[in-house]
Amino acid sequence: QVQLVESGGGLVQAGGSLRLSCSASGRIFSINAMNWYRQAPGKQRELVASINSDDSTYYLDSVKGRFTISRDNAKNTVSLQMTGLKSEDTAVYYCNADLSTELWGAYDLYWGRGTQVTVSS
Repeated sequence: QVQLVESGGGLVQAGGSLRLSCSASGRIFSINAMNWYRQAPGKQRELVASINSDDSTYYLDSVKGRFTISRDNAKNTVSLQMTGLKSEDTAVYYCNADLSTELWGAYDLYWGRGTQVTVSS
């Protein structure tokens, strides 16, 4: 069974920084993309940042230049360094991973349970 567990959320003042981490564990053979999503109250979940197995990245326009995504393939972890935080960054942040659990197996998306990030103005 695969589990993704996020950590590093919390309360921070506007302009501050936080580092989120997500660790994938269990029967994992290969991971393609690892992603960070967020969902603010009353809003749809949105993709914040993504990193592929070739280390190519994607960022939501509103976080470009402030957030940095990285991954450690040996440890099956993905991190999101967030700087210059704004009140509009307040949300529950979720990681997910597109992974397979066996050689020649299909790839499926697995989600963590989320971690709360609150930015006070």
